[in-house]
Amino acid sequence: MSMKKNNQVNMQFVFASIDEMVPENHLLRKIDKVVDFNFIYDLVKPYYSDKGRKSIDPVTLFKMEFINIIYGYNSMRRTCEEIQVNLAYRWFLNISIYDNVPNFSTWSQNYIRRFKNTDVFKKIFYNILSQIDEHHLIDSKIVFGDSTHIKANANKNKFHNQKIKIATKKYEKELLDEINNDRECTGHKLVDSLTHTEIIFDEETGEEKKVEKTKNIKVSDIDEEAGCFHKGDKEKCFAYSAQTFCDMNGFVLESKLVPGNIHDSTSFFEAYENLNNKFNSIQGICLDAGYKTAPICHEIAKNNQKIYVPYTRSKSKKGYIKKYEFVYDEVYDVYICPNNKLLTYTNTNKEGYRNYKSDKQDCIDCPFKDRCTKSSQKIITRHLWQDEYEKADEFRHSDEWKKIYPHRKETIERVFADIKQKFNIRYTRLKGLKKNQNWLWLVLACHNFKKMALKLG
Repeated sequence: MSMKKNNQVNMQFVFASIDEMVPENHLLRKIDKVVDFNFIYDLVKPYYSDKGRKSIDPVTLFKMEFINIIYGYNSMRRTCEEIQVNLAYRWFLNISIYDNVPNFSTWSQNYIRRFKNTDVFKKIFYNILSQIDEHHLIDSKIVFGDSTHIKANANKNKFHNQKIKIATKKYEKELLDEINNDRECTGHKLVDSLTHTEIIFDEETGEEKKVEKTKNIKVSDIDEEAGCFHKGDKEKCFAYSAQTFCDMNGFVLESKLVPGNIHDSTSFFEAYENLNNKFNSIQGICLDAGYKTAPICHEIAKNNQKIYVPYTRSKSKKGYIKKYEFVYDEVYDVYICPNNKLLTYTNTNKEGYRNYKSDKQDCIDCPFKDRCTKSSQKIITRHLWQDEYEKADEFRHSDEWKKIYPHRKETIERVFADIKQKFNIRYTRLKGLKKNQNWLWLVLACHNFKKMALKLG
């Protein structure tokens, strides 16, 4: 038996077409079969001139980026090197074996000169989504939402402190109207804003004046639009958060990128509004505990949709009587304490909470005083939208909730796991919110059409 290696194999001539060399079950064949990318020509047409030399096919450019994302190369330079030797990639891009692969800088230059300040990337995402819908693969009756953080391309140790104004939340105008209606009915002074202003004494004029409240944040020296992210046991870093919704089949329906220092319950509203503008068949929203707030429950209830949220542990001090042990009487608008004493309504504060206070005389000799409050009277707050919150909490005990909520791990959590592990988006190579949002649109478009190709191909 000869152990000599045959070195003549590399010198063989192969007479075959590229099409014959690409396996029938190759992923790119499946994608090319079910996805029509020709819509890209119409999207980018306004950004190309009729004069000058012939440009590189825009579909080829975007397909190069799709290959970069799908196979997790994380580098356009490396992607071009792989295309040079991979026949399946050449087949997908419609580049012959004799044609030169576009230079790795071609994509970045086209982005800078043509696509930087456009909505092309967003339209690509939605067009892919409409193609999926044409195949009747989207089940948007129940939508699953969550947020995941993506580490920014910024050193966590290089930052400066900055004082900024507290941002206005999307629901504040509606809440302010309800606060003033409540205060007007009870004879209290109306408020002109929520908790974003305060009264200070001006030493120069000797008068009181109203100023907007501010807070201190850490701003990265490398990427100023990233936010300082710190949650639980996770590493403190500069990051972006992707507020995302998907359907029962794991197709992403909407996503909104925000700085990492914005809480999920704040970034929810704009993405949720965009979602409802696109889909009118939504019957319920499934969310995690971070979204279990009165404003979110109220917003979802306004749209006649159900909310699926988990149990949250009471925030009362250990050893003290829990808030749910005080019974609320809707008819008389009072709370009844465990000692059968009444806590009556006093006023509504600027945060939208109604205050209920006990009689100090009832608390003096109360046998539960040591486990109830350290002050001379007990105060309980109830949000103006507390009814919607309590209905969401009660719905948790239904058979429908027990059937739907466990699907979170198979839908939205699986989406995040897939795009982070397979598409390599645990961190970003780009800087700035706009660039990263455009990149996210392409990543999620790839996730969607890859899933569609695997289902139909």
